[in-house]
Amino acid sequence: MNPIIEFLEKAKGTVIVAPGGGETTLTLQPALSEQELLAFERTLPCTLTEEMRELLRYARGFDGVACRIGSRFAVEEIRFADVDGFGLEEVFPHGKQLAVDGCGNSWVLDLTSESKTFAPVFFSCHDPPVVVFQADNLLHFIQEVVRGSRPPWQSDIADMYDNLSTRIWCENPCVMSRSQSLATGDSELKAFAESLDETWELIDLRNAKSGDGYSWGRYGARTINKRYSQKRIFACQKRSGSQRFLDMFR
Repeated sequence: MNPIIEFLEKAKGTVIVAPGGGETTLTLQPALSEQELLAFERTLPCTLTEEMRELLRYARGFDGVACRIGSRFAVEEIRFADVDGFGLEEVFPHGKQLAVDGCGNSWVLDLTSESKTFAPVFFSCHDPPVVVFQADNLLHFIQEVVRGSRPPWQSDIADMYDNLSTRIWCENPCVMSRSQSLATGDSELKAFAESLDETWELIDLRNAKSGDGYSWGRYGARTINKRYSQKRIFACQKRSGSQRFLDMFR
């Protein structure tokens, strides 16, 4: 049986007790019609896997959860078939929004023409402005949303809010300079670095694990980001303090 459907079959109808009080029930959203399924497929850069096709014929998402986020409890709905797309195209050219928190932050499927699965999932935060690798498969993300909706309300989702996004902003751990990227000997990193100058920092997330990411808005609202083709190699252009100050008046 499809592992996501199997998990949702067991989880549906679960009574969710929010930490602040009150109860909801985990409820499946209606399946996509064949017309809706075709419309969704047309928005994808890749072939829709049979596993996802089966899932969307079962349910388009679910609601009634109350996944803990810091001191808030805002992940209430998961959608599998985002037709409109996420935005932030310079980072996620074909991103599909899975969930939002009501505060301007989202969980995004990063799909490319090379995708063989409906994954991975990134957390895109606006304050601080970072993207963080959340999960390498959709099932794990769903399981963590449900786990975070039950006492003691702990999950990888809460960890992303409580610790990991702040760590990326404060430590900027995955960043390499252009010269460091050239010195790795990696052909893809080298090709990307050669197309840029020394004002750029590079971030290699091809083999990312949970908690890896980078600050897409580190140099202010006008920070320029680039991505290397379909690969999860990103670049962010550094801007001086004076440049950012002048941006405030433009």
